[in-house]
Amino acid sequence: MQKPALDLQILTLPDNPGVYQYYDKDGKILYVGKAKNLKKRVSSYFNKIHDTAKTNVLVKKIVTIKHIVVPTETDALLLENNLIKTLQPRYNVLLRDDKTYPWICIKKEPFSRIFSTRRMVKDGSEYFGPYTNFKTVHTILELIKELYPLRTCNYDLSESNINSGKFKVCLEYHIGNCKGPCEGLEPLEEYQKQVNAIREILKGNFKESLKDFKKLMNNYAQNLQFEEAQKIKEKIEVLENYQSKSTIINPKITNIDVFSIVSDESAAFVNFLQISHGSIIRSHTLEMKKKLDESDEELLELAIVELRERFQLLSKEIIVPFEMDLGENIKTTVPQLGDKKQILDLSIRNAKFYRIEQLKQLQIVDPDRHVKRIMAQMQKDLRLPSEPRHIECFDNSNIQGTNPVAACVVFKDGKPSKKDYRHFNVKTVEGPNDFASMTEIVYRRYKRLLDENEPLPQLIIIDGGKGQLSAALKSIDDLGLRGKVAIIGIAKRLEELFYPGDSIPLYLDKKSETLKVIQHLRNEAHRFGITFHRDKRSKSALNSSVESIPGIGEKTMLALIQHFKSVKRLKLATEKEISDVVGVSKAKKIVDFYKTN
Repeated sequence: MQKPALDLQILTLPDNPGVYQYYDKDGKILYVGKAKNLKKRVSSYFNKIHDTAKTNVLVKKIVTIKHIVVPTETDALLLENNLIKTLQPRYNVLLRDDKTYPWICIKKEPFSRIFSTRRMVKDGSEYFGPYTNFKTVHTILELIKELYPLRTCNYDLSESNINSGKFKVCLEYHIGNCKGPCEGLEPLEEYQKQVNAIREILKGNFKESLKDFKKLMNNYAQNLQFEEAQKIKEKIEVLENYQSKSTIINPKITNIDVFSIVSDESAAFVNFLQISHGSIIRSHTLEMKKKLDESDEELLELAIVELRERFQLLSKEIIVPFEMDLGENIKTTVPQLGDKKQILDLSIRNAKFYRIEQLKQLQIVDPDRHVKRIMAQMQKDLRLPSEPRHIECFDNSNIQGTNPVAACVVFKDGKPSKKDYRHFNVKTVEGPNDFASMTEIVYRRYKRLLDENEPLPQLIIIDGGKGQLSAALKSIDDLGLRGKVAIIGIAKRLEELFYPGDSIPLYLDKKSETLKVIQHLRNEAHRFGITFHRDKRSKSALNSSVESIPGIGEKTMLALIQHFKSVKRLKLATEKEISDVVGVSKAKKIVDFYKTN
């Protein structure tokens, strides 16, 4: 049997690419794996009996699951390789050797060679990759060979060696694959122009090459050379899916630590990535409870000191999201663009995912605490005197002035309370007047609550801008509720929140939970009002049509309304279908009526 804590961890995993790590009860690493979808992959370990005894033993030992979210599946492959080589987990057999994924190297030398390699030598050469797909490496090197005649020999082509006539051209020169720089037949400037063009290809800029390939493929196809066309097609597919850079491994970034922070009202989540020799070798997220009203800067400073001590980090440079002073011995970098910014974004992303998982787990284990947190957040964001445990939202519906209706939806503890939803038929307003309709509906709703001594909401939301809010306020003032109940309006386009007597709207963060609750309320009110309005229109249309049929009374009319929903459906129905609802004789009258009219 799994422990409940493990069930909970699996339930709240994200549906993103990443790497998962299994730990035993002593916190010892058991296994590292990669996944296109973390939740599906990890779940698959626990919902079946495995073919191998080794995997079944592994699953029994798992107590904790950690994971790192990455942008792509390729990044997951690379990170898995890094972590297995660094952590050496007991149940990983593959990838524990010293082999690594290949790179493409532009060698730092006169007349640079370009080749694939698994070893990175720090001699100033440029390395692109690493590549998880060997087919990609071969395709790119083939493309380069077809487009640019470069040397393949490993001679030292220094100026003095060439001038002294030390080397002779080889077969590659005679078959047109090389222009003979060894004998000085190709100037260095011309050769380097080709290398610069190849550098662009390796960065992923090969639009022109793709166009040429597509032309070539079409020519082969038109000449019925389908095998050749298929080969070119495969190359095009490889190049279109080519990822020129990895966030996970970057030879330009050496030993460096990355820290980021994401916080809410009650806690902060600090993610840390350790990069050694250009590769991510560790990720850890720390949750810090807020005791006072500490700023993100103060909390991150505390976390950095603690994490550096815990993991014995000695790097001289750290990447952080904002300016910080950590003493003379540590250089802090706040990247705005480029590779370092990408790695910081990856850290922030992991901190956000960790926070979301903790909130999901809290929601499952302790729903009351989860509700209290959201209510406290809403109270702060909306500047309310108390937590909005009971919220009501109003919306008007009328199309071309017909059948004006309104809807009132009720949320309790941030969730819909559907038994408390109410529909209203607008009674005192003639024609399409949304403002007057709002005044009437709000007055009727709260007059009734006051008369029946029912509890009033802490917050009223009006779907509409300043005009609708002013119309609702008239009724609030008439009932003497100003100051007793908070009321705001939400304008549709920019999600602007309007307050009474304030012409400047409040804008909430688009990702905030407060705005999500308000949007949910508004959408529910709109849906509920529109449904009622449609039903009313179709019923009135059906009523007017059915009432004019001789011999058809009110009960028959109601039965038809409930069954067919619209006049159009009733007209299209057969006599048999109608007779099943109201009997043979009445069905005949209805069918005859529609035939003659």
